[in-house]
Amino acid sequence: MSRPADYSLPTETVGLTGPVRKPAPGTKPLRGDLAHIALAGQYLATQYVVPLCRKIGPNSVHLRLAMREDADIGASLPAGTPVELLDCAGEWAWIACGPEGPSGYVQLGTLEPTE
Repeated sequence: MSRPADYSLPTETVGLTGPVRKPAPGTKPLRGDLAHIALAGQYLATQYVVPLCRKIGPNSVHLRLAMREDADIGASLPAGTPVELLDCAGEWAWIACGPEGPSGYVQLGTLEPTE
């Protein structure tokens, strides 16, 4: 199993005090229902996740903006790139290159297998 990414959990009450500009899709790991734990004091989400460390497998990948092969591409990552796994749904994984992104969806099988 993958080890958790090295992020500490917030120790005080998390809250926002005014309007926050939503980042462009495919940038920061933020959805309405889920966000990277490091974004807890900056953006509002239903849940925050401590990601698991993984790597892109032997082939480069395109980060998709939705869980579909025909979805727009937000970024491309070369083989072996360290990434953070935030969520899985079926054969799709939502990953990011840290709390500053980029983020997007890839087929789960494109990640290196876990030990």
